[in-house]
Amino acid sequence: MKKNVLLLETVDTEADDLLRKNAVVLEALQGKGSDPIEMAKRVTVHAVITRGKGQVNRELMETCPDLEVVARCGVGLDNVDVAEATKRGVRVINAPGSNSSTIAEHALTLMMMGIRDAWRSVERVKEGDWHWRNQYSGDELRGKTLGILGMGNIGQRVAKLADAFGMKVIYWDKFPVQSEYESCSMEDVLERSDVVTLHVPLLEETKHLIGEKQLNLMKPDAWLINTARGPIIDEAALLDALDNERISGFAADVLSIEPPGSNHPLVNHLKTLITPHTGSLTAATYRDMCVFTIQNVIAVLSETDPDPKAVFNRNELNRR
Repeated sequence: MKKNVLLLETVDTEADDLLRKNAVVLEALQGKGSDPIEMAKRVTVHAVITRGKGQVNRELMETCPDLEVVARCGVGLDNVDVAEATKRGVRVINAPGSNSSTIAEHALTLMMMGIRDAWRSVERVKEGDWHWRNQYSGDELRGKTLGILGMGNIGQRVAKLADAFGMKVIYWDKFPVQSEYESCSMEDVLERSDVVTLHVPLLEETKHLIGEKQLNLMKPDAWLINTARGPIIDEAALLDALDNERISGFAADVLSIEPPGSNHPLVNHLKTLITPHTGSLTAATYRDMCVFTIQNVIAVLSETDPDPKAVFNRNELNRR
């Protein structure tokens, strides 16, 4: 008999087809007026699947006493209460490493758009101003020092790409890794880098990791790049640093509040480039992360072994 899966957000078509062939799908999609808790009160729920917005919290889990697995089609789990799931013996599934290449590419894209002033050049040509070239002041990545904060899968991929562009790479990580690149203190990375890029997870200890003190350590002509999570940066401190020319520019795919208001000061600032959290939404990565996650949810529900790397809390569950 097929088990019931509560779907909080849409997933890739291929993944959705796979899920519906193997489970009964109950839709409580974000923004569609459905209340997942009210739905869970009426129907037995064995699995909950979300992406980046749907919240899998204690209240929802309390309403699902037969819950076996919760899953996020993605990497970060800040919208899933992992501790609560673990306490209940519920497996937490995600797709680690699935977005490493695409996020790394997006980070390099933002660097090039900002430092080369490419976005402004395109805008001016579309406006008919070919003579913008006479006042163009962009630079190149070659020869610049890139400071990476967080040397996990994405950080390591960024390092390889930056190396290919001729950048000197240094990094900080709470747990230094075996790498050909120089490991430094965070202070050294901030002081020495022409570009600083963030690739740490959002945890209590990394919230506002970059604040006034850290921004004051950066070079006045340096760029800050964020493709990780918005709250890692104190946005008030960042705005002040940009307004007072303590850093040169900011480029990001994430903000503390998404979507931002129409008058968001960082979105409208002359020294910023903001994309709408699209780093992982390339066709290939979106499909791969959704299919991988759904395959492993189905494995759990069918009482077969999921891919070990897909079970985020497997070690905690094994210790219970």
